[in-house]
Amino acid sequence: QVQLVESGGGLVQAGGSLRLSCAASGRTSVNFAMGWFRQTPGKEREFLAAVTWSGNTKRYADSVKGRFAISRDNAENTVFLQMNSLKPEDTAVYYCAAGVWVHFATSPTEWGQGTQVTVSS
Repeated sequence: QVQLVESGGGLVQAGGSLRLSCAASGRTSVNFAMGWFRQTPGKEREFLAAVTWSGNTKRYADSVKGRFAISRDNAENTVFLQMNSLKPEDTAVYYCAAGVWVHFATSPTEWGQGTQVTVSS
């Protein structure tokens, strides 16, 4: 099992930037893909971005492509989400996840506890 702990959320003005971090511990020797989702009240969790174990392949949702960038540092067992040009509609709880790459966007197997991101207009 892998434990995931997010950090870096907070309040930012529209147009600003935030960088989320997710530290993994436990069975980090397993070659999991890692990535990010977000959720707002009353809506389903939305896939945002994912990166393979090697870091060579990345995938983004259309809603964040060009504004968000995912990266990982396997030496530190950490994945990052750089969020730029933030909009009020980006306000959500952001979750880190880990799992098998081919199924990642629909069914990652591990989840963090979430971190709140609020974008003010």
